[in-house]
Amino acid sequence: MKGECSITDCHFSDSGSAGHKINGCSSMSMIDLISVLDQIIKQKTVFPVFQPIVNIHQQNIHGYESLSRGPSNSPLHSAMALFDVAERGNRLSELEHLCRRLALANFGEQNLPGKIFLNASPMTLMQAENHPDKTLQLLKAIGVAPEQVVIELTERHPLDDYDIIRQATLHYRAMGFEIAIDDLGAGYAGLRLWSELRPNYVKIDRHFVQGIHEDKVKQEFVRSILDIANGLDCKVIAEGIEIAEEFEIISDMNIEFGQGYYIARPMAAPEKFVSQQLFSSRQRRQFLTRPARLSESVALLLRETPSIIPDARVEDAVNIFYHNKSLMTLAVVDNEQQPIGRVRRNIAMELFVNLYGRSLYGDKPISDFMEDNAVVVDKSISVEQASKLITDSTRLEIEDDFIMVDDGRFVGIGKVVDLLKKITDLQIRNARYANPLTLLPGNVPIYELIDQLLEEKSAFTIAYCDLDNFKPFNDVYGYNQGDKLLRKVAEIFTDNVDPAQDFVGHVGGDDFILIFCSENWHSCCEQIITTFSREVLGFYSMDDQMRGGILARDRQGQEQQFPILSLSIGAVRPDLERCQSYHDVAALASEAKRQAKQRKGNSLFLDRRSGPATQDENITQQVKRA
Repeated sequence: MKGECSITDCHFSDSGSAGHKINGCSSMSMIDLISVLDQIIKQKTVFPVFQPIVNIHQQNIHGYESLSRGPSNSPLHSAMALFDVAERGNRLSELEHLCRRLALANFGEQNLPGKIFLNASPMTLMQAENHPDKTLQLLKAIGVAPEQVVIELTERHPLDDYDIIRQATLHYRAMGFEIAIDDLGAGYAGLRLWSELRPNYVKIDRHFVQGIHEDKVKQEFVRSILDIANGLDCKVIAEGIEIAEEFEIISDMNIEFGQGYYIARPMAAPEKFVSQQLFSSRQRRQFLTRPARLSESVALLLRETPSIIPDARVEDAVNIFYHNKSLMTLAVVDNEQQPIGRVRRNIAMELFVNLYGRSLYGDKPISDFMEDNAVVVDKSISVEQASKLITDSTRLEIEDDFIMVDDGRFVGIGKVVDLLKKITDLQIRNARYANPLTLLPGNVPIYELIDQLLEEKSAFTIAYCDLDNFKPFNDVYGYNQGDKLLRKVAEIFTDNVDPAQDFVGHVGGDDFILIFCSENWHSCCEQIITTFSREVLGFYSMDDQMRGGILARDRQGQEQQFPILSLSIGAVRPDLERCQSYHDVAALASEAKRQAKQRKGNSLFLDRRSGPATQDENITQQVKRA
């Protein structure tokens, strides 16, 4: 994926005449560019950046692809320009060898986890300077095992001699390296190369990943690749994932590995851990957590505004402010659209207030007057997360702005005052529907969530939880102790579910609802029961603990002994086709709870029924009751 992050593309002539200026690349002849390349290779000023490849199933970093860049102030900074000139100047093999050595050394120095994927042109593999023995010597020196190295073959031209490539890859494999084919579906002979080399990995070209959530043809193409890969015991990597929707469909298609801007951008010093939030659908995460917390996306507050590059003149910034009367903050972004600072309206305009302001400052770069400590938030985070970031910052006041990004790229600004207003509105709404004792969401948010999951056809497990013999406990120990117990139960529930995927609600009294979208619902419920059985003893006197219960009057007024409180959990997995609304699900959950309460002590009961009863089933139940 050499061109993954290329910023600048250079057009040039082979004759030595001046070329065309493209995207800020200075116009230079081919001879001049080759001279620049010679200096880069001689001075070893290529620097590696690393982009994570994540294991979607295991939810961790599997390894990193190493991508090479020229010096930042060079016309050969971009990978595309760098390698194109190397190829034209017959220095490709030499450049690849240098990039490989620097990448491996940097990978080892940073002690990055997992594997390192190294780009290589197939026809350069058997050349002397790229011989695997030399790579082995380097690996031994830096302490990286050969099993951590994946040679990633990138096609630049049609391949003629598959025997040579097969021999080269066999030699690398004998040394312990693995082989990957890059950009499958985009090269000259991808499928044949796959069949000839039998690589350990294939990378699906970004063309088939971008927009895959909206394109059935691309989905079918990727499924075909998966079928072939499964038959060949080959791992599949989807590269070029840029948005959450693409990541979600890739995950749903059971592709094991992913790579792209949505996961992480290439960096010289990449993160060694991946955020677990990546593996939950944004929409699901926002909806599931909304009732219990605030959790509407801060993107609702986005105001699309212009930006400016650091080399732009002060006069350019003043003109932007002049034509945008309500604009208070102007973001300064680099050529990858990543914010590096901001300019306040009052600062820029004050420079032109005095008589000589324009002549003194007009042509100076705006970077001389920008603040480089702007608060930057991703538009996908929730409003309370954004509020915490801003509250923790001492740089913003209520009338100020913060910068919003999407996967690190500037998209607009948000106003602190708008954020505070949204938080207030959400607090009022949540308070209206929350249980006043535990502050957990009540019936309305519970019903909304169930209907949403049914509409999305998203599988879930609902657990109806009830305390056994709570009324006698309340009668003996009083309502104050009873309220404390219910708050403790709510705490136990929330501490033992996945807040990114699961939901806790309080129907009322001693009845609680748990909605699990995570698969480990059964172990969560067992842990809840274990914790409850331990914690509940602290609410009884020592005498009652020794006695194993309390003396209290039953509903008929007769005194009897009631055992220590127990917890009954009735669970059911609703059929998403048969259940039409929360009414159907509520009926299933109530029946599951009734079955659980028929067992003595703490109990967890899974009801096998998953939808509304048929007419025949209703008749059978009536006969049994008769």
